[in-house]
Amino acid sequence: SEHSAIFQCLQGEPRAALTRIWLTASGGPFRGLTRAQLAAVTAADALAHPTWLMGPKITVDSATYMNKGLEVIEAHHLFDLDYDCIDVLIQPQSLIHSMTEFADGSVKAHLGAADMRVPIQYALSWPDRWSSSVPPVDFRLREGLDFGAPDTDTFACLTLALAAGRAGGTAPAVLNAANEVAVAAFLAGKCGFLDIEGAVSATMDVLASKCEPVQSFEQLREVDSRARKYALGWLKR
Repeated sequence: SEHSAIFQCLQGEPRAALTRIWLTASGGPFRGLTRAQLAAVTAADALAHPTWLMGPKITVDSATYMNKGLEVIEAHHLFDLDYDCIDVLIQPQSLIHSMTEFADGSVKAHLGAADMRVPIQYALSWPDRWSSSVPPVDFRLREGLDFGAPDTDTFACLTLALAAGRAGGTAPAVLNAANEVAVAAFLAGKCGFLDIEGAVSATMDVLASKCEPVQSFEQLREVDSRARKYALGWLKR
């Protein structure tokens, strides 16, 4: 939904005038919790997302903020914008799906229901817009829109993802592989919530520090395999 929103906000705009992307995030089910509280959360707690109904893996990624880090990496490549020009913004109501800022200070926002059918349909209908079965938002019934900065001290996965994105090369593949292994272990009850970031961080310390330019799919598969083995070993220890 975020990248669809950015794409829509850029329609009719000169790309050279784009100065910043505000990538919005709900904050997930654990927004406002301390690390001590996060140590005790369960998979069922993590799957209880306040505004979106998604699959289990991406719902856990939302709870750790890893999904937002991956989306920053995606936005960097999709819209050819430097990481310094992509900011994550907490928007708990999930009504603003992202915003674009331009050289004159103007900001365009995409608002709508928190329903993935809308961006999926737009991907199929573009440049047209089809009628949708998704009920429109009645803004008269909304009390307000809240904004905030992400708590990267508490949710370190966002910082890890940004570091992998900035490093480039094979580092994002290491990040992704370790995260997938750790999230699967958490959903299976084999590790704690904070062990997800622990496994990703440990794997990146060993493997992402040796990142190389991406050269082939075979190379990425080999990097992915090594990262998965290391993350799994770390979790078992």
